[in-house]
Amino acid sequence: MRMENTAARFSLSELLSPAAIKLHLAGQDRDTVLNELVCQISEIANRPDARQTLLHALQEREQLHSTGIGDGIALPHSRNGLVGLVDHPVLVFGRSDEGINYSAIDGAPARLFFLLIAPTVTQHLAILARLSRILRNPKLRKNLLSADTPEKVITLIREAEAQP
Repeated sequence: MRMENTAARFSLSELLSPAAIKLHLAGQDRDTVLNELVCQISEIANRPDARQTLLHALQEREQLHSTGIGDGIALPHSRNGLVGLVDHPVLVFGRSDEGINYSAIDGAPARLFFLLIAPTVTQHLAILARLSRILRNPKLRKNLLSADTPEKVITLIREAEAQP
C-alpha cells in the first residue's frame, strides 16, 4: 500500500521537463547514449563527480542485465542506492532515430529511452512500474517515436497516464 501512495504522488509527466528530453540522441552505442542521457539531468549538470557516479552505476547495472525491455524501449536505471545524488525523482527521455543495440529481450534495437533516478527504492520501483504500464501501449510508443517537440512528449505521457 505504501508504494501505491508514493506512486500516486508522482506523475511521470510532472517528472519530465523539456530540458530533460532529447529527441535526437547522437550515440551509436549503449555507453554513449547513457552519457547523453546523464548530461540531460540539470540537477547534476555542474557536478562532474555526480555525473560520473551515476554513469558508472548505470553501466554496472547494464552489465548485470540489460534494461532493454523490448518493443524498442530501454529503461536505464541503477539498482544501487545513489544516496545524495538527487533529492527527488528524475526522469529523462531520449530518442534514437536509428536505434541502438541494447541487448533487449526481443533483440529489437532500442529507440525510446527513459532514464530514471530516485532518492528511495520505493519511489524508484513505483516509477518503474508506472512507466512499464504505460509503455505497453503500442499507440503511445508509436506517438513517442514521431513527437516533434519535448512538450509533445510530455503531453503524450500525461494522456497515457490518464488512461485507466
